[in-house]
Amino acid sequence: MSRVSEIRYVGYGVANLQSERAFYQNDWKLTEVSDRDGLVHFAAEGHDEAYVVRLRQDDVNRIDVIALAAPTRTDVDALHDQVLAASCRIIFPPCDLTTLGGGYGFRFFSPDGLPFEVSADVERRSPRILNRWEGVPQKISHIVLHSPHHRAAVAFFCDVLGFRVSDWLGDFMCFLRCNEWHHRLAILPGPPSLNHVAYDMPTVDDMMRGISRLKKAGTDILWGPGRHTAGNNTFSYFMTPNGFAVEFTAELERVDFDRHEAQVHVPGPTTMDQWGIGIGGPQTMPHPSPDSGLFQPAGV
Repeated sequence: MSRVSEIRYVGYGVANLQSERAFYQNDWKLTEVSDRDGLVHFAAEGHDEAYVVRLRQDDVNRIDVIALAAPTRTDVDALHDQVLAASCRIIFPPCDLTTLGGGYGFRFFSPDGLPFEVSADVERRSPRILNRWEGVPQKISHIVLHSPHHRAAVAFFCDVLGFRVSDWLGDFMCFLRCNEWHHRLAILPGPPSLNHVAYDMPTVDDMMRGISRLKKAGTDILWGPGRHTAGNNTFSYFMTPNGFAVEFTAELERVDFDRHEAQVHVPGPTTMDQWGIGIGGPQTMPHPSPDSGLFQPAGV
């Protein structure tokens, strides 16, 4: 079965483009690589993905697209057929993409109504080696979603897109891998929406330097710093000016894609945060509400 292999980017519609654009460039330290046709693209300097964030002005805050990578065009076609067989609504079928970086892909709505893209043959950029203590994100690490039918959502991503379960937190949060990293997606109960997007920092020191930079810029930490149990990664959560949660993380666990055996972690204070020193907690994260763009194509 063909499967997706990585996260590419997340596209947002935002009510205040100016503030979100300034946040990602000045505070989060992504690099603006394109501003065309009302779309602003940002790359992470430590990775060869053409861009990891796309922004545009809208009347509401919404998710325009969550873009995933497939190894080849053949895999794109096969994944399209798998998605179609799962009775998902197709936004557009496999075609040559006109988005920045080109490539070949298709878009669809998940059963919950969130928009996804699967693509291959997208242009790559030349990354640079990040120096320790820069506090600059390397790439997108993982995405966490809410679903009103979280077990059915887990089954969809596994059976249709080829993810595998890495771990459960109790019976309510599932961590899914599509490559050697412990998780690229995680699913929580709740209204269909994005919980947060996490970005890999090269080291824990870089994560702490990033926290310092954001605090000085006036964006205080929501939860952290700490270290989760599932994936063993460090964490620190923040909110963008338009209300989207984002995370700096480091040291996510590598696993054997084919042989890793899932565990069930019992929820508790030291399960959520092994260090137990950070401020906040899950209760300080934004309260989820249905995404404003469910089953509505962004058109770009």
